[in-house]
Amino acid sequence: MKKIDHIIQENRSVFDSQEPREGHFERFEQKLNMLQKRKARFTLSFILKAAAVTLLVTLSGLYVYEQIIPQKEISNGIALHQISPEYNEVEIYYSTLVSQKYHEINSLEFSDSTQKAILITELNQMDSIYENLKNDLKINPTDERVINAMIQHYQLKVEVMNQILNQLHQAKTINQQKSDNYESTEI
Repeated sequence: MKKIDHIIQENRSVFDSQEPREGHFERFEQKLNMLQKRKARFTLSFILKAAAVTLLVTLSGLYVYEQIIPQKEISNGIALHQISPEYNEVEIYYSTLVSQKYHEINSLEFSDSTQKAILITELNQMDSIYENLKNDLKINPTDERVINAMIQHYQLKVEVMNQILNQLHQAKTINQQKSDNYESTEI
């Protein structure tokens, strides 16, 4: 860097002798003004384009939301608690009982993880039957047959879950007895 400074200082008279052509400063100022105008136009244009894209995305999102959400509401049907307070109590009782049984089944250890997965899948398929009943109830909210079928579904599910739990507990007891007998014969 010092070399360049030194060369410039020594040859200053050569560098200062040449002047730019006539109108150089005006042309330079014009170019600067044009550049500033382009930046301003580009910025305003960019902002307008971004606003248009944002508006388009928002409106299309709202359109999709309104088209999809009502379909989900239709497919959900009506639950028992929406019919009357008495059915609300029945639904709370059975749904709590089913939830407790489900957690109890889920907490048990299985010898084979695929058996547990199959069991959980089967229990979830029972829920799809209940969803169909909810749709039927939405179509016929005063039909006692549909209401009774929903209650019977809950009762059947609790019964099935109780049988599953009993069989799992029996299998666990048998396995423990076998392991205790095996350990006692080794000693």
